[in-house]
Amino acid sequence: MARYTGPLCRLCRREGEKLFLKGTRCYTEKCGVERRKYPPGQHGQNRGKLSDYGMQLREKQKARRMYWIMEDQFRQYFEEASRMKGITGEVLLQLLERRLDNVVYRMGFGLNRREARQLVKHGHFLVNGKKSDIPSHLLRPGDTVEVRAASREIDAIKESLSIAEHRGFPEWVEVDTKEIKGKFVRVPSREEMQVPVQEQLIVELYSK
Repeated sequence: MARYTGPLCRLCRREGEKLFLKGTRCYTEKCGVERRKYPPGQHGQNRGKLSDYGMQLREKQKARRMYWIMEDQFRQYFEEASRMKGITGEVLLQLLERRLDNVVYRMGFGLNRREARQLVKHGHFLVNGKKSDIPSHLLRPGDTVEVRAASREIDAIKESLSIAEHRGFPEWVEVDTKEIKGKFVRVPSREEMQVPVQEQLIVELYSK
């Protein structure tokens, strides 16, 4: 399956939730979900009630699209979470939050996860002082993430950091806006992640 290249607002409208795929636009009146609060397509306003399977599928698709990863990779995260201690659904979300591209987004170095992923792939970040261009790299508590010296004048990073500083950062990361670097303090709890996903439905879907 190829990566999705169509309209991003269409994905949010399909899930009925803001997935924050377009950065600042998602906070304005131009947001697709705000303008048209129904699924896309000819029959978007006339869709019937979802079955139990349909609800489970929608939650899985919502999480996958929010973190901007492919189906096979998402399934691998679930299988890894099911082998780890703790509540499988919560551990799954924690694994996704620990991804380097997501942490870069949470630290405010990218307007959205898609942009953060691209910046990571282009080699603009150092993890513990070493260059890392793998978006799926899982961070551990205490790991540091910083923008390379040669990349600190990139307008996209400066603009994103300025906006994030105004909105505030999650408690599980520390960000030094002057040095343009941050620290992954700890793995976030379920309440701290603030992800509009019912992860138990994803567990039920994959457990069939």
